Amino acid sequence: MPKFFTARENISQDTIIIDNEDVAHITRVLRLGAGDMITVCDGRGFDYEAEISDIEPKRIVCNILSRRSCQSEADIDVTLYQGIPKGTKMEYIIQKTTELGIKRIVPVKLARCVVKLEDKKAEEKKRDRWQKIANEAAKQCGRGVIPKVSMPVTIEEAARELRDADLAFAPYECEENTTLKKTLTSPESPKKIGFIIGPEGGFDISEIELLSKAGIPAVTLGRRILRTETAGEAVLAMVMYELGDINA
Repeated sequence: MPKFFTARENISQDTIIIDNEDVAHITRVLRLGAGDMITVCDGRGFDYEAEISDIEPKRIVCNILSRRSCQSEADIDVTLYQGIPKGTKMEYIIQKTTELGIKRIVPVKLARCVVKLEDKKAEEKKRDRWQKIANEAAKQCGRGVIPKVSMPVTIEEAARELRDADLAFAPYECEENTTLKKTLTSPESPKKIGFIIGPEGGFDISEIELLSKAGIPAVTLGRRILRTETAGEAVLAMVMYELGDINA
């Protein structure tokens, strides 16, 4: 059954209104009409089985038939802090980590980032584009929550946020002793997890030192060095296998 998202304020006790870009997709691409069934998600973990009752030029009204918790969300809350890569790599990272269950993605301005966002307006434009990618990926893979793409932050801001997580770490190619496996298999059962990935050129040593002072350890992912666009999804898959719902 096709699945779409709508704002929570568009959902009442008996009806749901869809008034976003999905109106055109439902009517022109899928060619659905009154009486057809769809699934509508509020973006906060609840799915609604609904029947289309009325189609207007800019909105669709549906009758709610049932409501249930979405079964596609893991119990853990994982945030990726991603050093901003060049080109369209960030779009790929957002798409794939959304499919794997990420809850939040925070772009980080690091010393070796090639892309330099010039001002707040440029940052907002990029963030809006990235959020749209997350929205589409969440819809495609049946998520119950749309991951939030935050505004870009500095390494200092990222470190402060990471300190609040139950488990935080930084994959680093020069680390040799502390493994990700050892970090994930500690006796604790973390529910809020954060990790930070460097850009194409990796972390500057001063950034690793700053993270270490903030209590965020570096971990090794093994003998092979992963690309920045590979590392985030690989780490998230490992986290979800060990602590989340991939091994359910």
